[in-house]
Amino acid sequence: TRRRLKASGKKQQHETVEVTIKTLGARGDGVGEWNGAKLFVPFTLPGERVRARVNRRTGEGIFAEPVEILERASERVEPACPHFGDCGGCSLQHLHGTMQAEWKRQRIIDALAQRGLQDVTVEPTVSIAPGTRRRAVFAYRVTGRGAIIGFNARASNQIVNQMQCPLLDKGISSLVDPVRGIVKKICPPGAGGDISVTLGDDGADVCIDVSKPPDLDGLELLSAFGRDHDLARLSWRLDNQIVPVAEYRSVVLKMGDARVSPPPGAFLQASREGEAAIAARIDVIVGNASPVADLFCGLGTFALRLAGRTTVHAVDGDASLVNAIRHGHITPEVRDLFRNPLAGTDLARFAAVVFDPPRAGAKAQAQCLAEDGPPIIAGVSCNPATFARDARILIDGGYQMDTVLPIDQFPWSAHVELVAGFSR
Repeated sequence: TRRRLKASGKKQQHETVEVTIKTLGARGDGVGEWNGAKLFVPFTLPGERVRARVNRRTGEGIFAEPVEILERASERVEPACPHFGDCGGCSLQHLHGTMQAEWKRQRIIDALAQRGLQDVTVEPTVSIAPGTRRRAVFAYRVTGRGAIIGFNARASNQIVNQMQCPLLDKGISSLVDPVRGIVKKICPPGAGGDISVTLGDDGADVCIDVSKPPDLDGLELLSAFGRDHDLARLSWRLDNQIVPVAEYRSVVLKMGDARVSPPPGAFLQASREGEAAIAARIDVIVGNASPVADLFCGLGTFALRLAGRTTVHAVDGDASLVNAIRHGHITPEVRDLFRNPLAGTDLARFAAVVFDPPRAGAKAQAQCLAEDGPPIIAGVSCNPATFARDARILIDGGYQMDTVLPIDQFPWSAHVELVAGFSR
């Protein structure tokens, strides 16, 4: 019943303790109690008795590295990836999928309760399968012996050299080793940065950070690399400036019945399946309302779908994304909704609003919606805490919140997406 655990990070000579894990924390760490303080132990589960090595203290609590499981939880499963425990991308591969889905649902319930929103129906989690992730941002570094490419280690800038990742679509996984080879050829030792890979409907879009512009030989190598590996587009980036190397065919994403050509490195939902689940619920919430405002619209993920039956005003602060939206029933607007939220009569003219902000939430926009918002609102969020804050603002402004749908398109991590409807 005992199992040795691989401790992450540097080994240090610190006190070893035994503790019973009571709950899972917000980052997926097991949480127990020791000397009157919370003790956080990664890769452990509620009900387990573990031996752990204390390594640091913060205002939040005491952090420890797992050494050995003394009593094993029935929900524990074997991790799916050999990099688990080293790679910082996943924290919950050891937790059974059914329990993971319920834990993520409970995270939303708890976040709402902290804002006094206890009487809310949170539906069962829609879980998106691993192997469907269509975008990834890898870190890389070139050394004298070659190139390291992968994801950062837990709480570290050290890169775990990636050989496989069961989260990724095979179209991305198959490019990891070839990309490792090309950055070794075009980048000098010591160079490093990010490599973004996005799967469009007609091939992969790859953008590589460089420390200096590639010379002619480097450009020829890059061009041949993109052709040999059947990329749709290949670009390099320096100081946030993106320069295309070659576009072998159009980079296209289908949004409902519409199609959009994203700029290199553009944000989009992590999986097609997750995007479809979110869009389907928005469709139900918005119904036949018209016109609709899509705030923090990005590439028009939802606006383009809604535009099939209504007029949509699509607003986002990223001009490169807004300018990619092309549809006769959509009016695009570039606007910083954090500093200049849609308000007053500009907001009141809509029958429904969709908002999907970054993790920081949409506090300023929520305050304007509470004052002058339409009868229907569909809220999307990847952060239960900031969503609960914004929901509280809307409810205090006269809205009621209907059911909340958790959507887990980030399996094995502590992240969870959600969609909720509000009505006046």
